[in-house]
Amino acid sequence: MPKGNRARQQPLVAPKFHHTTFTTKKLDRMVEWYSTVVGLRPVFHGEGGAWLTNDEANHRIALLAPPNLKDPEDKGHTTGLHHTAFEYPDFDAWLNNYIRLRDLGILPFLQLDHGMTVSLYYQDPDGNGVEIQVDAFGDWSESSAFMFYSIEFANDPVGEHFDAEQMVEAREGGLSFEEIHRRARAGEYRPEIIPEIYLPELY
Repeated sequence: MPKGNRARQQPLVAPKFHHTTFTTKKLDRMVEWYSTVVGLRPVFHGEGGAWLTNDEANHRIALLAPPNLKDPEDKGHTTGLHHTAFEYPDFDAWLNNYIRLRDLGILPFLQLDHGMTVSLYYQDPDGNGVEIQVDAFGDWSESSAFMFYSIEFANDPVGEHFDAEQMVEAREGGLSFEEIHRRARAGEYRPEIIPEIYLPELY
């Protein structure tokens, strides 16, 4: 008879992801940027750090500003965290946010239709990536099934590049999200210049 349960290599109850923490030399600029871009408000904002949330949690992103931090070298081409992600509940809210940020002069460096999400990638003042997405299925179980079973996703998990301005024009022309998504996947909104997926180097 076995003396122990080998299934205990994994927790019986898995903890839910709660927050991400960054160190920064630009604390106030980072707080302002995350407030503007994804509506994160500080629960606490002091001299040495800030803790921000945009839902019921006490914080979702923490920003620590200890002394003597060094700037990274070649951040966009080194291993580590590429981006954090935030999701809108529907296409119209997602696209309206793109327009709001565009009008404030905040533009994505990368725009990808991954199949299960349609995603815009921005950079915060420290060069960290921030994805703002909408689920293409409107249902996590369906988008998860697409990732799990789809040959389409297995063959190309990165997805198709698109130009969000063309999506704005398509919606203004009366096209539904489903049709816009289909056309994006077919490459009809592909930009003239295809960017790299690396984070643009700011240092």
